[in-house]
Amino acid sequence: MQKFSQELPAELVGEHFRITPVTPRVVRLEYSPSGAFEDRPSTFAINRDVVLDPSEYTIGEYQGRLTVETENFYLEYDRGPFTANGLKVEVKGGVSAYHSVWRYGQDLSLPADRQLALNGETQRALDGNLGGAARTLDVADGKIPLEPGVNSSVGYAEIDDSSSMVFDADGRLRARAAEEGSIDLFVFAAGRDHVAAVRDYFAISGPQPIVPKFALGNWWSRYHRYSEESYLELMDAFRAEDIPFSVSVIDMDWHLTDVDPKYGSGWTGYTWNRDLFPDPERFLEELHKRGLRVTLNIHPADGVRAFEEAYEAMCEALGKPADGQAIPFDVNNDEFMDAYFDVLHKRLEDEGTDFWWIDWQSGPYSSVEGVDPLWVLNHEHFTRSARSVERPLTFSRFAGPGSHRYPVGFSGDAIVTWESLAFQPGFTAAAANIGYGWWSHDIGGHMEGFRDNELATRWVQFGVFSPINRLHSSNSPFAVKEPWNFPAPHGEIQAAHLRLRHRLVPYLHSMNYRAHHEGRSIVEPVYFEAPQYPAYRNDQGYLFGSELLVAPITRPAAKGVGRGSVEPILPGGMWFDLFTEQRYGTPDSGAFTQEMFRPLGSIPVLVRAGGILPLTPAGEVPEKIEDNPEVLELIVAAGGDGEFTLHEEWKSGDDLVWSHVRVAVQASENTLSITIPADTPEVAREALEQREWRVRLLGHDPAAFGDLEAQSSDATFAPGAEKLADELRIRKLSPADRPAPHAATITVTGLKVGEEATLTSAGFGTVLDDTEKGREVRYARLRSLVNDAEIGFTLKQAIAGVAAKRPESLMREISAFGKAPSGHLPKTFDYEQASPELIAAVAEIWG
Repeated sequence: MQKFSQELPAELVGEHFRITPVTPRVVRLEYSPSGAFEDRPSTFAINRDVVLDPSEYTIGEYQGRLTVETENFYLEYDRGPFTANGLKVEVKGGVSAYHSVWRYGQDLSLPADRQLALNGETQRALDGNLGGAARTLDVADGKIPLEPGVNSSVGYAEIDDSSSMVFDADGRLRARAAEEGSIDLFVFAAGRDHVAAVRDYFAISGPQPIVPKFALGNWWSRYHRYSEESYLELMDAFRAEDIPFSVSVIDMDWHLTDVDPKYGSGWTGYTWNRDLFPDPERFLEELHKRGLRVTLNIHPADGVRAFEEAYEAMCEALGKPADGQAIPFDVNNDEFMDAYFDVLHKRLEDEGTDFWWIDWQSGPYSSVEGVDPLWVLNHEHFTRSARSVERPLTFSRFAGPGSHRYPVGFSGDAIVTWESLAFQPGFTAAAANIGYGWWSHDIGGHMEGFRDNELATRWVQFGVFSPINRLHSSNSPFAVKEPWNFPAPHGEIQAAHLRLRHRLVPYLHSMNYRAHHEGRSIVEPVYFEAPQYPAYRNDQGYLFGSELLVAPITRPAAKGVGRGSVEPILPGGMWFDLFTEQRYGTPDSGAFTQEMFRPLGSIPVLVRAGGILPLTPAGEVPEKIEDNPEVLELIVAAGGDGEFTLHEEWKSGDDLVWSHVRVAVQASENTLSITIPADTPEVAREALEQREWRVRLLGHDPAAFGDLEAQSSDATFAPGAEKLADELRIRKLSPADRPAPHAATITVTGLKVGEEATLTSAGFGTVLDDTEKGREVRYARLRSLVNDAEIGFTLKQAIAGVAAKRPESLMREISAFGKAPSGHLPKTFDYEQASPELIAAVAEIWG
């Protein structure tokens, strides 16, 4: 694939058709009754000059039909109007026995009596599309249909670009105004190489931008009538509780809302409510002093009315009299749009507003058919911000393919229910199929629903391991999200996870860099690594960057067990839980499903074998999120080779520059190395050489590191905890406060730019679970589970006793426990019998 300026081969262009191989996996199919084809960039296909070199495909003829063949697809076309019989694209590679051939307009819907129920959702068609995104989750209580993405279980997908808007020569969005009968399709024929399909999508539609680092921290958002005083008091209370935030989201009550009825509703507004915020510039400056960036909520639909402070200036800019008549909002009026930004918004930005929450509320309609105001707002807000800042940001809804170029996405007003939470992880992951990697959900839910402390805590845990973590709620006095408003241990656990989010920023920002440069969204479905049907039907876990798999718990705790559960599919290999340090799988494991149980304090967060997770130690998080830490932890998982590039941003004058420190572990060679490249920017060199690196060994045998040697650096070794702490004591400090709590630590200093510091020890090749010590740890985990379970004491003793004396027999014997009377009781009781949930929880540890 290359930028290719030559004309297409003559065989691919007819009087009414044009066939453009774009990549080895993507072909553009155009049909025009008049023979006029679209060459302007569209909202989706912004890179029109990316086509496939003719050397990478062959053109032929078969029974009078045109054929085009690449490494990945075979196309056959009768040169006539597009029909299912006359145009097909066959996916190579034997993706499926029957359904790996795309045909134009083919009806793949299933009759009602053959519709299949998969994963709780009715499958109504056999196109196999794995979904993309949706415009909004407003008032959605659980699953909703998704717009298509570029990945499919049957190997092909289609993006219909026939009616999308296009950019004119000045870069403004216009209606396409295509003639009736015009067709403009992109067929993706990537088979099950889902990563390649998305990379092709980015080649056509442009990459995800790098979001500003401040966006990776916690966001505070609430639809509430704050004042300057009450809001700053709240921010100071968070700081006093050591609960960090990096973004303040000021909902619509920042502006006048109680307006004279003659003007209409108060949803649209651009004038500060000075009863609440008497000095807006002072208020924004105080937030900036606290390390917070600020976004203001706007609903532009009602235009600019006479009560606005900017009304006269807008009238002057538009050359109209200030006669009290409203200035209508019109995205098709270039003069209005220029004034909208240069007059209406610029004065608010000059006061200190950092970016805008575009809470559009009038649907896809405008004064010109085919022009979607949401698209225009997203594009213009983002690109105009890019003129003044290096890392622009906007906050708005998904508008369709190509929307990934304008992060961050606002998913809408979530209902406060378990069903709403349960849908969000899979919804977030599926968005990777349309390149939409930066969703921001209403964490905790926005409206209606009910108060459930467990639900609130589980939602925060998901938020910490989602692209953007924005706590949000409605203006109900009872819909609160401050952790101190929840009883113990919920509040403490929520606060611990919010602290963890800021500790994860080194990892998150590296994944931010990866998303832009490698086309990998921070959240991806597991089937990106395990492209098979079990993974297509399981949305209970997702890949979180290159090193982690996260499985949020989205249902109440199982009765009797006292732990929430989730059943994700793992893509194969060996994994270690970040909080419990439990191992799953073996080096030779294929993809497998595993039910996992967790107490309230954590959710399953798994590090792949050989995985390397950088994070800031507790107590070392910089005051400003943009700053890089002086001390950095590297959690290194046992059982495999791995490498990680730590991408960090540094301020050099007015520019931002990157450093790229490489960390590699080779378990097979018993080594770990850290390299600061010779081409590291000058501004970063001293800080990196003075940094303390703490290598924490997840799942290794600490006893095997007595032979530690270091080259080109100084290193000291501290063994981990002698035994697994009792779960009751762990709860005094949430697991989120101390990932890998029992891992041994190697402290490394003295690294030099241009040198590779290598640590050597037999310990790097060990796995704790394979040792006698590991068996003791496993038994301690089992005792913790049994201790917590609300079951009969006789059953508790039976499980613990068999595990200690006949460990190999436990899973065979457990189902028989409690079936016969025991002790002084003449009959059996349910609480003395192991429930299916308890058996599954024991099997997770012991099986």
